Amino acid sequence: MTISVGDTLPEATLIKLGDSGPEQVSLHALAKGRKLVVFAVPGAFTPTCHSAHVPSFIRTKDQFIAKGVDEIVCVSVNDPFVMKAWGEATGATAAGLTLLADADSAFTKAMGLDFTAPPVGLLARSKRYALYAEDGVIKQLHLEESPGVCEVSGGEALLAAI
Repeated sequence: MTISVGDTLPEATLIKLGDSGPEQVSLHALAKGRKLVVFAVPGAFTPTCHSAHVPSFIRTKDQFIAKGVDEIVCVSVNDPFVMKAWGEATGATAAGLTLLADADSAFTKAMGLDFTAPPVGLLARSKRYALYAEDGVIKQLHLEESPGVCEVSGGEALLAAI
């Protein structure tokens, strides 16, 4: 079942690369009592993710903060080493976005937003979406129909909706 507005984010342990190596991040702990923007991409370094989706949240970060958002999180079914390198390559880390790896796709599958496209080498990947949640409850969910498009899930579109 696909997650929807009004649902609570599923508990998940995501991974980030910290100073001492991989660190586990509890999504429930991250969301508790906070306003989060979470956006997901099919893959780090893939064309639309790299040139459109991440840059849209870098451009709008200050406006989200002005609206009371505590953190902007990017999730991808990649390993934390790739996510760290991608954050550095895109400027997302320097801009203050948090990039988290859903290495085994457990979070993506719990959201009901996984897909597989073997011809292009994408297995158990995340559909492209952006959401706004308060205390873990989804208030806005913008899901793209095609993984190669970043229109309704971009930073500007989500910002306008909250």
